[in-house]
Amino acid sequence: MKNISTYKKEAKTFQKNHSLRLHQARLLIAKEYDFSSWAELERACERDAITSAPSPKLDHDFINNISNENSVEQIESTTNFDNMPERAVDLTSDIKARIFDNKRKLVSLGRDFATFEPTSTGLKKSILDATRLVRNLFFDNGFHDYDSQGQGPENKVLKKAFFITDEYVTETTASLYRPNTKLGDPRMWFRGLGKFADSGAQIAILIAGDDILLVNLNISDLYQQDSPVLSKLLEFLPHDDAVAQDLLLKLRAISKQGLIKATTKGSTAVGMSIEKALGILPNSSMQPDYNGIELKSARNNKNRNTLFAQVADWSISPLKKSADILDKFGYFRDDDFKLYCTVSSRKPNSQGLSFSYNEKLDLLIETHEDFGEVVIWPGSLLRARLQQKHKETFWIHAESVDINGEEYFKLASVTHTRNPLCNQLMTLISNGTITMDHLIKRRGTDGRVSEKGPLFKINKKDLSLIFPEPTTYSLTDLSKLK
Repeated sequence: MKNISTYKKEAKTFQKNHSLRLHQARLLIAKEYDFSSWAELERACERDAITSAPSPKLDHDFINNISNENSVEQIESTTNFDNMPERAVDLTSDIKARIFDNKRKLVSLGRDFATFEPTSTGLKKSILDATRLVRNLFFDNGFHDYDSQGQGPENKVLKKAFFITDEYVTETTASLYRPNTKLGDPRMWFRGLGKFADSGAQIAILIAGDDILLVNLNISDLYQQDSPVLSKLLEFLPHDDAVAQDLLLKLRAISKQGLIKATTKGSTAVGMSIEKALGILPNSSMQPDYNGIELKSARNNKNRNTLFAQVADWSISPLKKSADILDKFGYFRDDDFKLYCTVSSRKPNSQGLSFSYNEKLDLLIETHEDFGEVVIWPGSLLRARLQQKHKETFWIHAESVDINGEEYFKLASVTHTRNPLCNQLMTLISNGTITMDHLIKRRGTDGRVSEKGPLFKINKKDLSLIFPEPTTYSLTDLSKLK
């Protein structure tokens, strides 16, 4: 299969020769190679790059070092590994693809993991190298610190571990130790590993409290919708509510203190004032605000909540920057030239702008009644942005109080959401439930163009359409309102 850059060049040439939009040319190129979409072709290229690459090299220093090293475990396997190569053969492309997809699924769970590969020598002697990645995983999770561990069998640490497969979950024992030989390189072993995995297997290791979870990525299909391995794995990985509960208590304490004086004016005042009260410094990061939790604050009289800000994909859009959109569809207001408007799929706004969704190409297209296509967002871009921004969110609602011309806020309630249903996003945009605000302005004083959006918004009453089981709490007594 060709490199993705080659397909991009072909699409660019096809676009010029046939006077097409780039996204149209890419779709036709993809179809020429029997793909239903450009995104599918890109995924195929990514997978091909993974599957065609050689498997990671084995650590022969480790293999040589343990040739004369004795495990602190009794040799348990009855298999004869004497004439077996360390890795029987290079992993097949199908297995590499499965491992790649499995790792992507583990990443999507938001739980860190490491992988290791048992060799035939390691299986024979019941010894595994605790690699740097494994040691970092243990240390970062407060699970085990090899650096402070003494050498020898008397300092061995035993932990509970679980082998997880389609058919079973088997409890076993993990031995973590540093042998007396040489510098006491960190070692580990899982009793019964030889029955769970062959040499060359890529084993994922995760931490669940004080237990170790092991999944054989060569044979598991975590990415399948009804994966039994994933279901069993998630039973060990309950969502940790500690951060959310801590934040909830802090917001309640702020509410009990009374009114918060606004630190600025305008639509951002409520959010900036609450974040200051929480001790969060102003920043322009796209990452969640409070230890992985996104904060979205609004006055109670505001019906729409901002989901996220996301500019179009300029590379496939007819207009190439926000200033171009402003020049085409803006208007003068006082001393400035502005485009402040809401765009919906239901009907064109007063500027003649509206949304259309090309489901076949998975493209959200902003169009104008006369101009035609304006800018384009791939659906994948918007879904990824939603997932990034709202894995877990506190939607804070505050009452605005005017005292002698100064605005103050009283925290009233918070709605807690997590794990958005990303596949519902384009449907909700298509039916007008989710809209987008342009906030583009060229200042009359210096001609500088600023863009505060585009902001994709949803009515707070519709949060349950995209977030499973949102829970609303009163900030006066923490009772659940719904």
